[in-house]
Amino acid sequence: MRRTIPFMCAFFALIGTWLSGQSSSGDWSFPAQVEAGVAFSVPTTGSGSATLYIVGPANTIRREIHLGENISFGADDLHNAGHYCAFLVANSPTQSAEFDVVASQKPATLSFLAKPSRLPVNLPNAISGVAFIFDTFRNLIVRPEQVSFELVEQNGRAQSRIATSRNGVAWLKMNSAAKAGAADFRANLGSIHEKRVIQQVAGDPCSLKISARKSTQTGKVTLETEPVRDCNGNPVSDGTIVSFTEAYEGGQSTVDVPLKRGIARTELPARNGAVISAASGVVMGNEIRWSGGL
Repeated sequence: MRRTIPFMCAFFALIGTWLSGQSSSGDWSFPAQVEAGVAFSVPTTGSGSATLYIVGPANTIRREIHLGENISFGADDLHNAGHYCAFLVANSPTQSAEFDVVASQKPATLSFLAKPSRLPVNLPNAISGVAFIFDTFRNLIVRPEQVSFELVEQNGRAQSRIATSRNGVAWLKMNSAAKAGAADFRANLGSIHEKRVIQQVAGDPCSLKISARKSTQTGKVTLETEPVRDCNGNPVSDGTIVSFTEAYEGGQSTVDVPLKRGIARTELPARNGAVISAASGVVMGNEIRWSGGL
């Protein structure tokens, strides 16, 4: 948009020259920079009436004014940041000026993006946070600002880092926590706070231990894991598959069982001399050689 504004200014300068019938003059004392949301005034010279035109990236203004008086602009008249051009069209030479509206000096809101919303525990630099800084008029504040990011676990343990914004954007990566559960991911800038919830789940099973006993009702071997946990001691999520395998002379049987309340249970035929094992992903459990006892 900024590239197109000079062409628009030149176009309107030609229009002003055509309307006034005289060449454009650029000696108008218009401020080179205006802060969004700040009232200001611009003096004019001469006498009689004139028409003011202001053209910018988001709006246009047309006013009938009296030359020799100040032109007053309220706080809400020019609040969209960008490059503008202004013209005074009268019977005297057209006066023109170009100026910038810049974002307010005071941040008002943060637009905070966090991903992923769900991930395993204990992963380095796995959580991304991006904060966009805006003033009250939704202009991006491009000057550097210090944004504090915090990842707060349910037990109150927190990790925090500070990032300096560039061109209105601050970003960083953080480690997922060691303990499973929901964590608050927060971005803070002064009194402005934004929060997103990151669900951290247990990682892959770290070890498996199974036990076997003969069922007095079915005569089969009842197999059961101890509570399955990851390497940080977090209970592995229900639904994680545990594969039980029974290898015997002349064959092999396998059954896949999901964890329920952290434990997997199943039954396999009781075959003397069979070797029974369990696995989940790449983790292997202990082996049991079934000899027919209880």
